[in-house]
Amino acid sequence: MENTKELTEHSSRVERKRRDSFGMFDGYDSCSEDTSSSSSSDESEEEVAPLPSSLPIIKNNGQVYTYPDGKSGMATCEMCGMVGVRDAFYSKTKRFCSVSCSRSYSSNSKKASILARLQVAGKPPTKKAKVLQKQPLVAKLAEYAQYQATLQNQAKTKAAAVPVEGFSWGNYINSNSFTAAPVTCFKHAPMGTCWGDIAEGVRVEVPNTDCSLPTKVFWIAGIVKLAGYNALLRYEGFENDSSLDFWCNICGSDIHPVGWCATSGKPLVPPRTIQHKYTNWKAFLVKRLTGAKTLPPDFSQKVSESMQYPFKTSMRVEVVDKTHLCRTRVAVVESVIGGRLRLVYEESEDKSDDFWCHMYSPLIHHIGWSRSIGHRFKRSDITKKQDGHFDAPPHLFMKVKEVDAAGEWFKEGMKLEAIDPLNLSAICVATVRKVLADGYLMIGIDGSEAADGSDWFCYHATSPSIFPVGFCEINMIELTPPRGYAKLPFKWFDYLRETDSIAAPVKLFNKEVPNHGFHVGMKLEAVDLMEPRLVCVATVTRIIHRLLRIHFDGWEDEYDQWVDCESPDLYPVGWCQLTGYQLQPPAPQSSRDSQSSSSKQKKKAKSQQYKGQKKMTSLQLKEELLDGEEYSFLQGTSDQESNGSASYYIKQEP
Repeated sequence: MENTKELTEHSSRVERKRRDSFGMFDGYDSCSEDTSSSSSSDESEEEVAPLPSSLPIIKNNGQVYTYPDGKSGMATCEMCGMVGVRDAFYSKTKRFCSVSCSRSYSSNSKKASILARLQVAGKPPTKKAKVLQKQPLVAKLAEYAQYQATLQNQAKTKAAAVPVEGFSWGNYINSNSFTAAPVTCFKHAPMGTCWGDIAEGVRVEVPNTDCSLPTKVFWIAGIVKLAGYNALLRYEGFENDSSLDFWCNICGSDIHPVGWCATSGKPLVPPRTIQHKYTNWKAFLVKRLTGAKTLPPDFSQKVSESMQYPFKTSMRVEVVDKTHLCRTRVAVVESVIGGRLRLVYEESEDKSDDFWCHMYSPLIHHIGWSRSIGHRFKRSDITKKQDGHFDAPPHLFMKVKEVDAAGEWFKEGMKLEAIDPLNLSAICVATVRKVLADGYLMIGIDGSEAADGSDWFCYHATSPSIFPVGFCEINMIELTPPRGYAKLPFKWFDYLRETDSIAAPVKLFNKEVPNHGFHVGMKLEAVDLMEPRLVCVATVTRIIHRLLRIHFDGWEDEYDQWVDCESPDLYPVGWCQLTGYQLQPPAPQSSRDSQSSSSKQKKKAKSQQYKGQKKMTSLQLKEELLDGEEYSFLQGTSDQESNGSASYYIKQEP
């Protein structure tokens, strides 16, 4: 196949050529042969202790490659502080342990790199004290602003905090028999579009840790299980013995396709535990690898290329004002980690007023975007650009789908359902408050709006975060009624009559459902969009066509968030490790126990009340809403896993 290399030969006449192509059999020394030859690295002239002749060594081209031992052979990463073998480090100068550290060092200040890895010592991942409830605008924004200020103060006072240790994706998945969303579900993530058919059974060359040699040696292992970027590997020769299985990031610098040792002059040495199993390891490998698949030879190059990000530090962008969602402000890219941008608002003198988002986020735009579509914009007190700052080119930003607003289109006052940007666990009754250019709309959440529209939020007409009237009903999602609305259970038909409003036409909404590949129960790494600098261990708990319900492991359901399947804020398992971002592990039991029991009871009672109100059938809703017009509702389920294009809201019949 395109992304794998077949190790197959059918003719005995070319067996020698086949073995040479593996690059691991020439110069093989058995247990009785002298295997003391060694070579020194390019970085050091120190001698290395002879390799014991009691161990079987597979040499390449008659030579065993060894790393230097001692201080001259070690290095410390100037970005993350990791100590390791110098030759395994990245770049000619060997200053960094990986590509991501090298890139992060060049683009981040040390302060930013510390902030990116910041974790409050001795405490679980920072979360909200409670979900932002429906409150009057002033109280809601004041609470949100105070929450942001508290987090910033914590960041200042806890700068020396160390990351939480002890969490391992491998142990977490193994102990609970979890499955992880495949890398192909995340088109925006590294290798998301070129992952190919990497799957269980693929063979790779990895460091042999079951060895007492003073040099770094390798052996072949097969993928037993995949979890995002992470793979559970088993050394060849262990058969059904899982005692030395280990997890690693398949995109890591120590993972190579079969044949890499031959071209790089590295030794292949069988693990000490199974040395006795075979007297002819060469023949064993030929038999085992014939017909097997491995990584493509340019795999590491593809990984490196997929981790090149066009946004650079000092670029200026327009981004949503986190304290006034109705407007945008100018911000400057302070750092780039794994495609995530730390943006500092231009007027922030101490650079503490920041905002995190992905470079493909719909919340950021090129300079001049707000003016071009008629969006509110906060002018900066800074009259001219600071030295070194420059506008990000418009082509770097995510393009939205073109729409035709010439015919029937959204109008001010039309009703719809929308995800509340200040409480992402809720889908609320909402209203189109203003129609902007290029298909953009200003949306207000009914019952909690300010008279001046300062809490309106901008959604594009094709946004997967807005829905037609009746979406929650037919998909069995709790719809949040307007704050203070007393006529419960909420019925759209009654509400439209009372407010003298009309529902936005169903055909104006985005009804495309990509073949996303997600399933309920899959694990992933997800941004807590209420505190977007945090990336947490998470689970997909519901799927409504393209809409995913994301649960943060260890936290109450009230912290769940509705997210689109193509959101750039979702990542495969292992993304944080690959990019150097700080992963927030599940909340410990002590933190979960401390959460208010009264909050649980209240939430449960609210859920029971809602279930008791679900008496109106789709047919009744159809009759009441449309008052004689011919519509039919496509029946939904609570966890519908639709992976194909479909008109899954309401279907209008001719």
